[in-house]
Amino acid sequence: MKVGVFSTKPYTRTFFEEANGAFGHELAFFESRLTTETAGLAAGLPAICAFVNDVLDARVLSTLADGGTRLIALRCAGFNNVDLSAAGRHKLTVVRVPTYSPHAVAEHAVALMLTLNRKIHRAAARVREGNFALDGLMGFDMHGRTAGIVGTGRIGFEAARILNGFGCRLLAYDIAENPDCVALGVRYADLHQLFAESDIVSLHCPLLPATRHLVNDESIARMKPGVMLINTSRGALIDTRAVIDGLKSGRIGYLGLDVYEEEADLFFEDLSDQVIQDDVFARLTTFSNVVITGHQGFFTRDALDEITRTTLANISDYEARRSCPNEISIDRLRK
Repeated sequence: MKVGVFSTKPYTRTFFEEANGAFGHELAFFESRLTTETAGLAAGLPAICAFVNDVLDARVLSTLADGGTRLIALRCAGFNNVDLSAAGRHKLTVVRVPTYSPHAVAEHAVALMLTLNRKIHRAAARVREGNFALDGLMGFDMHGRTAGIVGTGRIGFEAARILNGFGCRLLAYDIAENPDCVALGVRYADLHQLFAESDIVSLHCPLLPATRHLVNDESIARMKPGVMLINTSRGALIDTRAVIDGLKSGRIGYLGLDVYEEEADLFFEDLSDQVIQDDVFARLTTFSNVVITGHQGFFTRDALDEITRTTLANISDYEARRSCPNEISIDRLRK
């Protein structure tokens, strides 16, 4: 099947070409993000493969459908960038990779916690300059601290499992309890209690209308002074301006981000020779107690291999007219 792969990086091409030997699809790689301006590149392609920051709104989907595209293969778990109603109107099938390596993202979340806690980013910079003083680098024992996990799917469970190993007291919030978390000793609570009691708050929930700006002025006011906030899920779970106010007041003592609300024009690109035009993001980078990575939580060899193979298998299911377990639609979401 002919597939247009958007937002291609060198590693994307390498993994897809290596895995495609077992599937035999005809892959066309596009470095550009899928947007209104680039959607025409897919003309004549029955399938396109999109990533987290590709635009799949009603206008783009209309262009794709008019050009003959019938399958949208997301190589990610989240689908908040897809207008599913428009996809249904245009009879476009949408498939995704619901799970690849929950370990990768959970481990990255904990890496951010440890980096912030023990000031690893600051300590490494000091040592490079020959400064071995410990002033300003004091951390705290993770053991005995309360960690609040918001969202206890596969990634949230893995984060809880790792933090349990550190000896943390574990609180969690989700619309449904995960039996594996309960067996681990996680105690479920409402969001108000979780925010009020947690020393560390780690976000692992999807971006939905109900979770947009889950962390805002009101929720930050409920948190412990000096709380550590970690987001490796989706940027818009956090109201960034509210978080900046929380950093300035000291209510937020540590902030670790692998995602950002307006990341589409920043992440996955080398902008080191340019002036960043996003003033809100630029303000975030001025805080010494903030660590930001560029959406790399998924970026392990194991995860990329699984993402690639699942994506290609989804395309093969569609081509063979087999039922695909990874298809998403409004009807399925309502069940």
